[in-house]
This record gives sequence, C-alpha cells and structure tokens, in this order.
Amino acid sequence: MKILVTGGAGFIGSAVVRLAVARGHEVVNLDALTYAANLENVASVADAPGYAFEKADIRDRAALDRILAQHRPDAIMHLAAESHVDRSIDGPDAFVQTNVIGTFNLLEAARAYWTAAGRPEGFRFHHISTDEVFGSLGPEGQFTEDTSYDPRSPYSASKAGSDHLVRAWAETYGLPTLLTNCSNNYGPFHFPEKLVPVVILKALAGQPIPVYGDGGNVRDWLYVEDHADALLLVLEKGAVGRSYNIGGENEAKNIDLVRTICAHMDELHPEGAPHAELITFVADRPGHDRRYAIDPTRIRTELGWRPSVTVEEGLRRTVEWYLANRDWWQPLLSREGVGTRLGAA
Repeated sequence: MKILVTGGAGFIGSAVVRLAVARGHEVVNLDALTYAANLENVASVADAPGYAFEKADIRDRAALDRILAQHRPDAIMHLAAESHVDRSIDGPDAFVQTNVIGTFNLLEAARAYWTAAGRPEGFRFHHISTDEVFGSLGPEGQFTEDTSYDPRSPYSASKAGSDHLVRAWAETYGLPTLLTNCSNNYGPFHFPEKLVPVVILKALAGQPIPVYGDGGNVRDWLYVEDHADALLLVLEKGAVGRSYNIGGENEAKNIDLVRTICAHMDELHPEGAPHAELITFVADRPGHDRRYAIDPTRIRTELGWRPSVTVEEGLRRTVEWYLANRDWWQPLLSREGVGTRLGAA
C-alpha cells in the first residue's frame, strides 16, 4: 500500500511512518515542520526504498493537490495537528487554523483526488483523533465510540470539529473514512513539553518536577508504538465509516505516573536520587479534565487488537531511551515555549 501520512515528522506520526516502512508499505511523509516536528524522528527510514518526504502545510490546498496528484496514494493517514493543550489555552487560533481549516482542506483535496481517480473502492481516509473530544469522566465509566462529544479546551474543541468534518464528508460525499480516538501516548521521540518527557528531563537536571493541581487527574496511557500498530490495523482491516477507540488499558493518576518515572530514574540514573523529592505541585491548568478512560471493546472484538506494553514496562523503556538519546532532545530544549509554564491563563 502507498500511504500518505500527514504530520509524519511528529511524535505519533513518525512512529506510524517507521512501522509502515518496516512492514513494506510505501510512505509519503507530509509535514510542515513546525516547532514540534523533527526529521530526526524518521532518520532511520529516510533512505528506505519507497519513502518520500514532502514539506507542506495542510492549510495549503494547492500543495495538497500537487502532492496527491504526484504520489497517488492508496490511503491517507491524517495525524498533522496542533496538539498541546497548554499551548491551545495561550494561542487558540493556530489550533483552529490547523486542526479545523487544515482538516477541511485535506478532506476536500482527498475528495477531489478520489473522485478524479474514479472513486476507487480501496481508497481510505483515516483521521486520527483524541479521547479528549469526549470531555471529562467522573470516577466511574469509560468512553465508548457512542459517547457524546463534550470538549473543554481549545485543543479538544478543534479536534472535535475536525472529527465532525470527517463524518460529514463520509455521509455527504461518500468519502471512505475511518476515525480513531486514542488515549494519552508516551514513548521515544516525545517532544519535551509533554508530561512524561518533562518529568524525565527535570529529574535528570535535578530541577523541580511540576505536577498540576493535586496530581489526581487520571489518564489512560498508551505506548506510542502500540498505537502505531493499532492505526495500521484499522487502516487495513477497519470497516469504512467506522470509528474505533484505541486505549492502553493502563489508567493511572498523574502523581502515580510521575512517581513511577522517578523510581525508574532512581535505578537507571542514581545521581540525584530519590528523584521523587523534586515533585512540586503547581497551580492547575484551567479547565483541566479530571479523568479519561477508553473502552477498547470494539477494536478488540472486531479487529483482535490489544496493547502489548504495560505502563510500567513502557515507562522504563522511555526513560532508558531519553537517557541514551541526549543528542536528540537537547537541541529541542531551545525551541519556543519549551521549559516554560504555558496555559496558565
């Protein structure tokens, strides 16, 4: 299969690119190379047969038309997005422009390309989204594919908008779409403004480790390489028009996750131990959702997928990776906004 991956130089997108190439697919990686993108994420496959990179912005319709006409993909996996909640609080405009307008442009470009090609039956438009569109859960229950949308941040609202566009293009124009909503990802190549890498790098530097509020916010943690595996499975075997929730089956409070990372740091980098003494509670994020939890029954029963990596094992792998790959993350610390408190408004 020839797959066009948008956002393929980002965290999740690059995991998809690496795995797709490893499995013998041809891949066209389309990325605008904004602040969180890094071509080092795909350096291991840059010279692989059938891999191509296109620097382009999904807001640029002419570029999308050119790339689709030139490469003629069998499928589009749409991962390009602004994704950091804190940044969305400070600057929501970029999230609406990229996540809503960009998705609209990509849908229209895909529809034109698919129509001109004679509406081939095997074509797929796979839109990758987040469980944050469903809002906040109480102590019980899980998100299913039928959960009502209730976004509570500019980021989740913009992703909800893009989800609605995808469903509308499927219903109105017959575009063969797939939609997935995933839980919190973590793992190698995670841009160092998100919780897991922040904890690792603060612990490594002996600096205070910030934890929002009381640390009781609960997330379902999904190892990024498990997510990439699930996404390719949905692309290949998912039912057209269907949505699938992808979860790690690893619910954890933020404070417990942070303490687990600190314990791994104590063992793997004893200098500065016990690292848990660096934990510092800070003012909570505005509108901070209390709990997310995914019910993965549909993808498990229909497609036979389950995550293979526990959160304990995945966090250890992630700590080991950051300790071994300073040349990857050190240059990123100077990028705009990294290392400073965002989203406190």
